[in-house]
Amino acid sequence: MGISENLKKGTSELLILYLLRSQDMYGYQIAQELKAKSGDEFVMPEGSLYPTLYRLIDKGVVSDRMEIVGKRLRKYYHLEPKGIEYLNSITEEYRRINEGIQKVLDSLQAQDSNAE
Repeated sequence: MGISENLKKGTSELLILYLLRSQDMYGYQIAQELKAKSGDEFVMPEGSLYPTLYRLIDKGVVSDRMEIVGKRLRKYYHLEPKGIEYLNSITEEYRRINEGIQKVLDSLQAQDSNAE
C-alpha cells in the first residue's frame, strides 16, 4: 500500500465523522459528499467505506437505522454524542500531526534554500 493510500485510510474516520456531524447520511451519499467536497481527490470505494462505518458502529460513535425511501430500504448513519467527543479528539490529533509534518517540511525547505 502506497503512502497516498495510507493517508486516506488514516483520515477516513475523521472525514466520515465530520460529514455526519451536520446530518445523517446513507453510505452512497457519504461517498459522493467526500468525492465532491475534495474536488474528486478523495474517492472512497465501498470496500473501504463500509468496513470503516462498521468499525465506527462497533466503537459506539456511530449508529445506523433503516428507512424506507420510495420503494427502497436505505441505511442511514448517525453521529452519536460519544462520536462527537471522538471526532474532536481525532481532529486535534490530526492537526498536531499535520503541524509537525509542516514544521519538518519548512525546516527542510529552509535548509535547501540555505544550501543554494
